[in-house]
Amino acid sequence: MDMWHHRPVFTEIVHRAHRAGLAGASVFRGIEGFGASSLIHTVRLLSLSEELPVAVVIVDTDDRIRAFLPQLDELVTEGLVILDGCEVIRWTGRGQEEQ
Repeated sequence: MDMWHHRPVFTEIVHRAHRAGLAGASVFRGIEGFGASSLIHTVRLLSLSEELPVAVVIVDTDDRIRAFLPQLDELVTEGLVILDGCEVIRWTGRGQEEQ
């Protein structure tokens, strides 16, 4: 697991996104996968369980996400950063009127 000052990188990304006032962030841990190393990591092999795939999804407007990207430069030293647009069909939150 990639670390940043004694905590997981994904935790640092979520906390920075929160401090930046972005709309939302979630962390998803995969149960099996492989990347550039071509080694398959899986929950079935305890020795590789620390290297399971992790995805951090941050949601906000394109401009706000792009403004946040420089913060990822120092945090993501191995992995993939992608921008993927989406169409929001419905958004509601606590205390929010339907958007």
